[in-house]
Amino acid sequence: MPVPLKTGEVLRGRYSIRERIGQGGMGSIYLADDLRLEGRRCALKEVEHDRTVPAKILKEARQQFLREATFLARLDHPNLPKVSDFFSVEARDYLVMDYVPGKDLRTLMMEARQQNAFLSEESVLGWANQLADALAYLHKQDPPLVHRDIKPSNLKITPEGLLKLVDFGLVKALAPDEMTVTVIQGRGTALYTPLEQYGGDGVHTDVRSDIYAFGATLYHLLTNQPPTDARQRFLHPESLAHPRTINAAISQRTERAILWAMELHPDSRPATVDMFREFLVGNREIPTRPQNLTQPHDTLLRLIAKTPERILLWISAGLLLVSLIASLAR
Repeated sequence: MPVPLKTGEVLRGRYSIRERIGQGGMGSIYLADDLRLEGRRCALKEVEHDRTVPAKILKEARQQFLREATFLARLDHPNLPKVSDFFSVEARDYLVMDYVPGKDLRTLMMEARQQNAFLSEESVLGWANQLADALAYLHKQDPPLVHRDIKPSNLKITPEGLLKLVDFGLVKALAPDEMTVTVIQGRGTALYTPLEQYGGDGVHTDVRSDIYAFGATLYHLLTNQPPTDARQRFLHPESLAHPRTINAAISQRTERAILWAMELHPDSRPATVDMFREFLVGNREIPTRPQNLTQPHDTLLRLIAKTPERILLWISAGLLLVSLIASLAR
């Protein structure tokens, strides 16, 4: 394991380390102060290369890091943190990104679970709408970018309600010859990883791999239970419980969309994120920045406001009650 950076350590004469805020097998993520731009905080993603590999492979890996870091720095989307700098220190490479304050969706889900509640479908679909925007933007790059590690802990909600897809650790550029390597070699997180992503080289992954992880993430957020991983499902297809058997408040449409995204074979999934979003959300009015996180108990006003048909029903019931009271008064 790489030795972590110390608080107060300054990199490149500019970035002063505050604390480590994330850790992985090949490095860490640090919160740092930008000494050149007073008051700005940033996140430094560290990549520690394996020093035991042949020098040629190490050189190629670092060249690939620089190429992909250059590509990431050109991205500009409200649901992605901006990559502002990249550099190397000895055997470590660093990406400098905007620091995103707020809680990640895994934390929000766990807080709801501790209250014996579920995150509301309305809130989750609002976040899904924002995530779809970010993924559609990545997938439409030239060449397309596949994130390959979508999961609740990589999705943060700012205090203003904006979703950010924060980790670029496994981003893969789909070059025509499909021979690119990832910024950090890896396979994603097992619970959200499709079968085609196992194998390390990522040759068989494409935008539909992100759609699988998208569906698996929604499954977890709406049920408080992680989905059965793809390898287990391949051996035991019945092992994946349908979301509505866990949380009956989930709509049938949302359940069908999630299960479609999580089909084991890529050809059976939605071909694009836009196609998945259309099926998931359709014409439903989904707030971009929902305020209510847990599933509330239905109140009288909430029931009235759900559909026009219910409004008419309650008006009719009210008129009937007034008529009954008037008759009794006579």
